[in-house]
Amino acid sequence: METRLDAVVKRALAENRIVGTVLIVRRNGELVYETAQGLADCESGRPMSLDTIFRLSSLTKPIVAATILALADAGRLRLDDQVTDHLPDFRPRLADGVAPDITIHHLLTHTSGLSSASILSADEQAAGVNRWRLGTGEIFDRLAALPLLFAPGAGWSYGPSIDVLGVIAGKLVGGLPEDAIRQYVTDPLRMIDSRFGVTDPARLAAAYADGASGPVLMGDPHTVPNQWGSTTTFDPGRIFDGQAFQSGGGGMAGTAPDFMTLLETLRTGGGDILRPETVAQGLADQTPQLVHAQGPGWKFGYFGAWLDDPALAQSPAPRGTVRWGGIYGHNWFIDPTNGLSVLSMSNTGLEGSDGAYRDEVRNAVYEALG
Repeated sequence: METRLDAVVKRALAENRIVGTVLIVRRNGELVYETAQGLADCESGRPMSLDTIFRLSSLTKPIVAATILALADAGRLRLDDQVTDHLPDFRPRLADGVAPDITIHHLLTHTSGLSSASILSADEQAAGVNRWRLGTGEIFDRLAALPLLFAPGAGWSYGPSIDVLGVIAGKLVGGLPEDAIRQYVTDPLRMIDSRFGVTDPARLAAAYADGASGPVLMGDPHTVPNQWGSTTTFDPGRIFDGQAFQSGGGGMAGTAPDFMTLLETLRTGGGDILRPETVAQGLADQTPQLVHAQGPGWKFGYFGAWLDDPALAQSPAPRGTVRWGGIYGHNWFIDPTNGLSVLSMSNTGLEGSDGAYRDEVRNAVYEALG
């Protein structure tokens, strides 16, 4: 496996597709591959290291999901609770004006119908208004004013559902999302760098984006075309803003070893943070009513996409594999059948998260397994 993965990493660096990467593979609990290659910061020449801190983007989501499930284990909420049980004023409506019941389960599975449309007006966008500085109440008022895309449970849409869960978690402990996350997940697992902020700025990776001639240092904000026919906008400066809304969907920073600790905790049944049956539920298909929740061959659980039909998904992984990523350049998967936890983190989006590099890493792992 080492030879194959080394070749993938070195080729991606040599072809100037990614700037730097940390890649970790564990099988049945044993470390079988670990590397830090390339640069964390081109401008200063700082090399990538295992303890490099990255903007986690959507790697924040499974951390929040684990926090919500731990709160459920502790009896602080139920997965069939309505959102209004915890946020009474949060009542998004369908296009016909009906305000349907949205549950914690709907939020965890991205089947809530919440819209990912901008909460800023055209004038505000033109003026460069910072949506993360509007305040939680204003953000949620604006989010609730957007029409739901579909009745809860009737479809799948990647949007702000986990942001809502983060606020609920924070409210349940009488604080902010990070207070709940630290109490129930990151402190027990000693994920010391996983915060809504940067614990050591000297270790933070610079953020790069795909460019016409290779990765370019991101501006703030920075917009790139994506493969889904639209654009992706990054705001790399947000991680330094202590007053910014704590986005459960993408606002944390952390290291690869920290996040691998979470993956292995989930793969092995929850450790000290979750009951085994809760983890099994989270790693199972939670969208049986949908044919393809997240693309051909994929359903969705509580932590990420769930592989239902490997042939249809054109994946070498077995059925039941769970995967997701982070738009700043990350990808992970848990394969319970083969006892695998695989984590690829880079400082280059979208190549590291949704480009060829993601699939090359996955394919190399399974080629090594034979």
